Amino acid sequence: MPKHGKQFRNKLENIDRSSQYRMEEGIALVMKSSYAKFDETFDVAVRLGVDPRQADQMLRSSVSLPHGNGKATRVLVFAKGPKEEEAKEAGADYVGGEDLVEKIKGGWLEFDKTVATPDMMGVVGKIGRVLGPRNLMPNAKLGTVTMDVGTIVKEIKAGKVDFRVDKAGIVHAGIGKISFGAEKLTENLTAFVAKLIQMKPSSSKGIYLRSITISSTMSPGVKLDQLDVRSMIKN
Repeated sequence: MPKHGKQFRNKLENIDRSSQYRMEEGIALVMKSSYAKFDETFDVAVRLGVDPRQADQMLRSSVSLPHGNGKATRVLVFAKGPKEEEAKEAGADYVGGEDLVEKIKGGWLEFDKTVATPDMMGVVGKIGRVLGPRNLMPNAKLGTVTMDVGTIVKEIKAGKVDFRVDKAGIVHAGIGKISFGAEKLTENLTAFVAKLIQMKPSSSKGIYLRSITISSTMSPGVKLDQLDVRSMIKN
């Protein structure tokens, strides 16, 4: 079991690991527990009552956070003609087709997200073995295979977050920075959990939100009261 540093252990003394905190109190604890010299990411881990082995319970999607995620994202768009110009006007960092495919084949990977129009997927497929393992392949479920490239590029640039449930039924995501402050972090967390609730599979039985844990990059985790989180979500 890895040993934690003195600062981590000191912060841990302020957290009751057996308790579930109200959202407001939990976020305040995480902010108070942040001690790194850099602006730490605010993370959330939600354990869901799903079985990822079942195709209809393998949740994967994205959510546009009210205040973004605080990260600068480099967007590459595979498009041509008018859609190429639309992507550029929306703020895409790189736009092209076969030229970008050849560049990527040569080892270039200086981008964080990819978008493609449907007619370009045949071209993109040539580098599927490169993009796929790195979670960089355009995906219709994430809205990144679309003719509306302008909208999706703007959303990604504004901090749209992709997520998927892992083998243990847990969804992890970075949904902001500690510097955002409590109000913005509360609104981002509420939007994220609301999206998960919206996606609940009809075949999921029993308790759906099993646990919600928040933390910063370096801080201990803080468990939240699921009922209090639900009460913050507007139906």
